[in-house]
Amino acid sequence: MDEIREKGIHDERVLEAIGRVPRHRFVEQAFLYRAYEDEALPIGLKQTISQPFTVAYQTMLLDPQKNEAILEIGTGSGYQAAVLCEMGARVYTIERHEALYRRAKKILSALKYHVVSKCGDGTLGWPAFAPFDKILVTAGALGIPEEVLKQLRDPGGQLVIPVGGKEGQVMKRITRTGPNTYEEENLKTFRFVPLIGEGKLRRR
Repeated sequence: MDEIREKGIHDERVLEAIGRVPRHRFVEQAFLYRAYEDEALPIGLKQTISQPFTVAYQTMLLDPQKNEAILEIGTGSGYQAAVLCEMGARVYTIERHEALYRRAKKILSALKYHVVSKCGDGTLGWPAFAPFDKILVTAGALGIPEEVLKQLRDPGGQLVIPVGGKEGQVMKRITRTGPNTYEEENLKTFRFVPLIGEGKLRRR
């Protein structure tokens, strides 16, 4: 935790939540000895479990509150979903790779995290459970998925999403201010695996 704190994560709620999640349960057997290093690790299918700092940073930006409905796009290992659960959110998560979806669902269930999950196209959001108080995208997008924006609570819903090409993405926090209006903040630069889907993107 000290390493993450030194990198600028000052929200103690986030640090405590990450400290309670057994990250070793979400990494592959071959990388167990590195489970608590501040690094991204492979989880198969050219996907990774994000480094703890990245998870902490996105979570801090999202600022989850108890009982908020939060949609995560890109379940991956399930690690980020577990952190959101530890913060008291009602978590909905979508993963496009069926093998990862099944693995994450099994791990989250074994750890008693109550997450609603499905295998599908995250760029389309999850209309059945919308609107969401907050939405978190854990893959690099070339633009903002329009269907996802529409599923934010109006007003006040927030989306945290990394946007950019393969050379790197700018983390954006977008707040819905009205039926068709949004405020956007540009923050740190990261490098995520790409967000893939059929949803229409709003280029920025």
